[in-house]
Amino acid sequence: MPKTNYNPISWVPSVYFAMGLPFVVLNMMSVLMYKGLGISDSQIALWTSIIMIPWTLKFLWSPFLELYKTKKFFVVLTECISAICFGLVAIALNLPSSFAVTISILAMIALCGATHDIVTDGIYIDELSKSDQAKYIGWQGAFYNIAKIVVSGGMVWFAGFLLDYFKEHETVLFGIKFSPVINSWMIVFFILSAIMILLGAYHFYALPKGKKNENKNTSSKETMRELVAIISDFFNKKHIFYYVCFIIIYRFAEGFVMKIVPLFLKAEKEIGGLGLSEQQIGILYGTYGAAAFVIGSLLAGTFIAKRGLKKTLFTLCCIFNLPFIAYTLLAIYQPENMYLIGGAIIMEYFGYGFGFVGLMLFMMQQVAPGKHQMAHYAFASGIMNFGVMLPGSISGFLSDYLGYEIFFIFTLIATIPSLLITYFVPFTYKDSVEENK
Repeated sequence: MPKTNYNPISWVPSVYFAMGLPFVVLNMMSVLMYKGLGISDSQIALWTSIIMIPWTLKFLWSPFLELYKTKKFFVVLTECISAICFGLVAIALNLPSSFAVTISILAMIALCGATHDIVTDGIYIDELSKSDQAKYIGWQGAFYNIAKIVVSGGMVWFAGFLLDYFKEHETVLFGIKFSPVINSWMIVFFILSAIMILLGAYHFYALPKGKKNENKNTSSKETMRELVAIISDFFNKKHIFYYVCFIIIYRFAEGFVMKIVPLFLKAEKEIGGLGLSEQQIGILYGTYGAAAFVIGSLLAGTFIAKRGLKKTLFTLCCIFNLPFIAYTLLAIYQPENMYLIGGAIIMEYFGYGFGFVGLMLFMMQQVAPGKHQMAHYAFASGIMNFGVMLPGSISGFLSDYLGYEIFFIFTLIATIPSLLITYFVPFTYKDSVEENK
C-alpha cells in the first residue's frame, strides 16, 4: 500500500466532518426544523427518511466515479454543490409550499452527500495502510460525528437563540413579514452554506487526489458491465449473506429512534415528551454529547488498535446499544432535572461513538477487500443506511400509535437481534493486530 505525502491528520478530520455535516442536517436537524414549522411527526419521519435513499443506492454510481477525474475532484465538487443547495433551502423556507420545495432540495443534498461518502472512503482506503486505517478510524468516526454535535448541538441551539430574538423583533424585508421560525432557520442554513464553501476551498488544497483511472476510453456499456460484475463479485464473497444481515441488524434499533429522539425531547410532557426548547436540546447535545462522543470514538479507536476488531466487536455492539436503555428510562420517568437528561445524552453519545466505529471498520476490513474495494465499501455502507432508513420511515407512525414510553421499550427489545448476530459473526480476513503478530 503506497504511503501518501499528505499527513492524514491534515485531511482525515476535515473531510469526515464534511461527510457528516449534510447527513446530520438531513437526518436530525431538519426534523426539529419541520417540527417548529408545524409538520406532523409521521410526515417528518417519513419524508426525512425517504430523502436518505441515495445513501442506500450509492453503490449504483460508485463504479462511474472510479472512471472519471479523481476522487478529490468529486469531493470538492459535491461540497460546493451542497453549499449552494443549503443556501437555496434558506431562500425557499418562506415559499407557500416550503415543505415540498425544501424536501426536494434536501434530496439533492442527499445525492451529493452520498457521492461525497463514496469518494472520501475511497481516498481513505487508497491512501492509508490497513494499520493506519485502524489507527485513524477513531479520528474518522470522531469528526464524522462531531458534525453531529455541531449541527444538532450548536446549530440547533443557535436556531433557538434566534427564535427568541425574532419573537421580540419583527422582521420585514421587501414588504414580506418573516415569521420568527423561518427567520431563525434561514440564518442557520446560510451559515451551513458558508461552512461547506470553506471546506470545499480547504480540500481543494489539502486533500490527496486518490488513485486516478488510467483507462479513459471506457464506454458506458463497459461501465454498466463492470457494475454488474461488481455486484456479482460482492454477493460471491465468503460469508456475504451473514455480513449483509449483520450490517442491517447492527443499527436496526437505532433506525427506529433516530428520528423520534429529537421529537421526543421537544414534545410536551402532556403527550409523553420532555418539553425541552431548541436551546436546551442544543446545549445538551453540544456540551454533554460533544465530550462524550469524542471520548467514546477516540477510546474505541485505541481499544480496537490494541486488541483487534475480532476480539472487541461484541463489546462495541453492547456499548452501542446503551442509549436505548437511557431513552426508555427517560420516557418512563420524564425527569425535569437537566443533569439526569444530560446523563442520558452522555450515555447516548458515548455509546454511539464507541460502537459505531466497529461497524465501519468491519465493513472496511471484512466486506470491502478485493478488486472493487471502494465500490464494495459503498455497497456495504448503502446496505447499512437501508437498515436505518427502513425503520426510520415508519418510526413516526409507530411512535404515534404506541406513545413514546411503549415505543422506546419496543426499541430496547429490538436490540437483541444485533447482540446475537454480532456475537456469532465470522471473520474472513485477519485484522491488523493478527497481521502484526
